Parts: sequence; C-alpha cells; structure tokens
Amino acid sequence: MNRRQFVKSTALSLAMLGMGRTALLSADQKPRIAITMDDFNVFDTPALSGTARNQAILDALRQFNLRAAMFVAGKYADNEKNLALLHAWNAQKHLIGNHTYSHRYYPNIKFEEYTQDILRNETLLKQFPHYRRFFRFPYLQEGKTVEQRDRMRAFLKERGYRNGHVTVDASDWYVDDRLRKRLKDDPKADVKPYRDFYLNHLWERATYYDELSRKTLGRSVRHTLLVHHNVLNGLFLGDVLHMFKSKGWKLIDAGEAFTDPVFSAEPQILPAGQSIIWALAKETGKFDQLLRYPGEDGDYEKPKMDALGL
Repeated sequence: MNRRQFVKSTALSLAMLGMGRTALLSADQKPRIAITMDDFNVFDTPALSGTARNQAILDALRQFNLRAAMFVAGKYADNEKNLALLHAWNAQKHLIGNHTYSHRYYPNIKFEEYTQDILRNETLLKQFPHYRRFFRFPYLQEGKTVEQRDRMRAFLKERGYRNGHVTVDASDWYVDDRLRKRLKDDPKADVKPYRDFYLNHLWERATYYDELSRKTLGRSVRHTLLVHHNVLNGLFLGDVLHMFKSKGWKLIDAGEAFTDPVFSAEPQILPAGQSIIWALAKETGKFDQLLRYPGEDGDYEKPKMDALGL
C-alpha cells in the first residue's frame, strides 16, 4: 500500500550523502545492521507459496546465524496455517513484536480504538515465548498532534512497551508489488533485474541513513532495517544479507540492535514518525535540505523502475 495514500506532502530534493564512499573503516566504525520484518502477511502466489516463502526467509537468516525481529499485524497471522508458520519463527528464537492487530493508520483513529487494537494483538501474540514488548507503528506514523503523539507514548510506557523504531527505512513493498505483477503476467520472467534493483535500493538507503546518523549523532547507530514478509524477500533475502556482509557491514541480531540508546529517543517533531534517524535529524533543524517527506515511498522508486522496464 502506497504511503502517499496516507501522507500528503511534496518531496524535497535529496542530497546524496556519500553514497560512493569506499574508505576502509576500522572494526568499531563498521556499520552494524539487523533485519526487522513487518506484517507477516503470508499468502500463496504462483511464484512462491506462503509456506515456501516463510521457509526461504528463515533459511536465509539461519544461513547467516541471525535472529531477526518480526513485527506481526495480527489480522494476517490469526488463522491456523499462519500461526503455525509464526511458531517456526518463535522456535528459531526470533523476536516477535506488536504491529497492531488491524494495521491501521494511527493519525486517523481515535486513541481508545487504537489502543484496544494493540491490546487485541498482544492477546494473540503472548502465546509465543519469544514475544517481546516492542511496538512498531504501521506506516511509521506516530501521531499528527502533540496530544496524539504524547498520549500514545504514555500508554506504551504504561504497558511496558518500547518503540521498535526503524533506522533504515526502504520501499521493498513497492518493488515486491511490481515483481509480483510481472510474475503474474509472465511466470517465467527473469527476476534478476528485480534482484539487482532491490539490492541497489537497499544499499542506497542504508548508506544514506548511516551517513545521516553520523551527521546527526556523531556516530553510526546499531541499525534496524525495515523489510516485509513478501515474495521479494523470500527470493532475495539471502542476497541482501550477503551484500551487506561483503560491503563490510556487520550483521547483528535484532535484540542486540535494540540495545542502542538511540531507540529510547523521543523526537519532538510533528507529524511524529519516520525513521528514528530521520526524526532526530529533523528535530535539530539543521538538515532539512537532506530530508524528504515521507522519508520513503514508492513514488520515489517508480520512475527508476519505469526507466528500467521493471
């Protein structure tokens, strides 16, 4: 679903932040990144069944000895088949977090209704021993007014939740949508161009947010990459992990990433949300020329994919 259905804004021009940087980094300077995955919207496609996709994602994580975080929207998991697949994540000790039950856009929902939806999801997910009280807002939208933002922050603290912030935001959902449409039209289509585009997209966004972290905070944080449980990652998550490792980034568990102090920050911006790095940069008032709003959206990738015939 395109974020611009919910967020109306004009994109500011984006300055490139050292995308071609090739300098060698010492061990303590090397960026660290964890995989965090949203939704658990598992369904069959002609290209890949939901069960096969789930197994492929888990196999990729196991290959690199990684434990990810799965932020589950309950409406997608609340059936016998998908709960069984989610149990496989729990069995492999991946962190399971709360992404609301209904996956709705908080700024347009009454506080009481939205918090009940969070609690409904909590009831569903607490059966899993590796469920932890991390909460991630759908669409990374945390409120459009001070009252809405701060009331929710207080509620989450009262319930013992931490915000499962994203540091590296991306638009894998958009690339996935275009890939699935291509495979629906032509099941034998060559998927390598989509793989290449996806890897380049993630590398661009990761280096952008890492440079923004260094400019804003003076350091590289322990990054959390936002991707989704989709066909794209069923096919290419292993390639994504190999890419980051081959480029000198350290792959870490999501639980380790969330120990970074940056995840306790509460940027005082409106509307609230986006990548926590984006929000902290916005709060300083120093980097507006480097920020577009929303930070990521399919509209930014559409002309690039159109030009490549993808």
